[in-house]
Amino acid sequence: MFLQIVLLIAGLALVVFGADWLVEGASGIARKAGISEFVIGLTIVGFGTSCPELVVSLTGAFKGLADISLGNVVGSNIFNTLLILGITSMIAPMAITRVNQTRDIPLVFGVTLLFILFGLYNNDVSRLEGIIFLLVFAAYIWYCFKFTPRETDTDTTEKQLKLWKAICLVIVGLGGLIGGGQLFVDSATAIAKMIGVSDKFIAITILALGTSLPELATCIVAAAKHKGQLALGNILGSNIFNILLIIGASAVVTPLSFASMNYVDLGVLMLSTILLFSSCFVAKKDMIDRVDATFMLLSQAAYMAWLFISL
Repeated sequence: MFLQIVLLIAGLALVVFGADWLVEGASGIARKAGISEFVIGLTIVGFGTSCPELVVSLTGAFKGLADISLGNVVGSNIFNTLLILGITSMIAPMAITRVNQTRDIPLVFGVTLLFILFGLYNNDVSRLEGIIFLLVFAAYIWYCFKFTPRETDTDTTEKQLKLWKAICLVIVGLGGLIGGGQLFVDSATAIAKMIGVSDKFIAITILALGTSLPELATCIVAAAKHKGQLALGNILGSNIFNILLIIGASAVVTPLSFASMNYVDLGVLMLSTILLFSSCFVAKKDMIDRVDATFMLLSQAAYMAWLFISL
C-alpha cells in the first residue's frame, strides 16, 4: 500500500510539472512562430493531451471492442467540457474570440451532433462515416493554420525562450503528462482494489479522471498563467481530436456499434456542447464566466450522481 501511495504522489507530481513545462514550451513556440496560442493549444497541446484517449480507443477498435472506443471518447468529451472547462473558468473566466464564436465552437457543436446522428441512424459509425470525420479533421487543421491571423510578440520575456528549448519543453512536458497520468491511474487502481472497491466504480471514477488528467492539469496551469486561449484551444482541440480523429480512425479500423450507448450519456454529451455554445451569448457575452462555469459543474455533478445511482 505504501509503495502505491508513493507512486500515486509521483504520478501527480509528474502531471503537474509536465503541464507547467508544456504550457511554457507551447507558449514559447507560439511566440517564436507568430502563431496564436489558441492554434497551438488546439493542435500541439490538444493532440498531446488526447494521446491517452487515442491509444485506448484504437486498441479497443483493433480488438473489436466498440464500447471501449465510443465510451472513452463520450466520457472524455463530457469531462473536458463540463468538469475541466468549468473548473478552469472558475479559476479565471475565459475570453471567447470572434473566431472562436464563428468557427471553433460551432464546429465542436456540429461534429458532436453529427457523431450522435451517425450513430443513431444505423446504430453504428461506419467506415465511410469514419473517413468523412478524418477528411473534416484534415480540412479544419489546414484551415486553422492557413487563415488564423499571425500574432506579433510584444513580451520580451517570452522571446528569451529559444525555439529549441521550447520544443524540448513541449516534448518533456507531454511525456510527463502521459507518463504521470498512467502512473496515477495504475497506482490509484491498485489502491482502490486493495480497499475492495468494485471494477465499475474504478472505471467511472479513477480511469475517467485519469485519461482527462492531462487536459485538467494543462488548463489549470494555463489559467493560472493567464493564457486562457491556450486552455480553451486545448479543450476544443481535444474534443475535436476525440471525435474527428480518434472516432474517425477507430471506425476505419472497424465499424463502431452504438449498442452500448444509452440516451443519457449521449444527451449529456450534447448538453455539454450546448452549454459551451450558449456561453458565447448569455451572462457575460464573449466570455466563459463563473456563471457559465457553475452550470457546467452542476451538470457534471448531476451526471456523476446518475452514474453512481445506476451502478
